[in-house]
Amino acid sequence: MNGPKAELYAHDLSAATWRKSSYSGGEGNCIETADLPGGIAVRDSKNTGLEPLRLTLAEWHAFCAGVVSGEL
Repeated sequence: MNGPKAELYAHDLSAATWRKSSYSGGEGNCIETADLPGGIAVRDSKNTGLEPLRLTLAEWHAFCAGVVSGEL
C-alpha cells in the first residue's frame, strides 16, 4: 500500500477521539469516526476492538453521498 492510504494506516489510533452521530439510537447499530490528517477512521461501535477502516477525505465524502442518496 502506497500514498495517502498508507499514510492513513500508519497513524496510531490508541489516543484517537472517537465520536458517534447525535442521530444514533440506543440500539448500538452505528459507526464511530475519528479524524485523521487527510482522512477519517471508521469503526463498528459494537466491535471497537476490530481494526478500523481508514478512508481518505474523498472516499469519506463519496460514502456519505451514497448514504444520503440511498445508494448504500
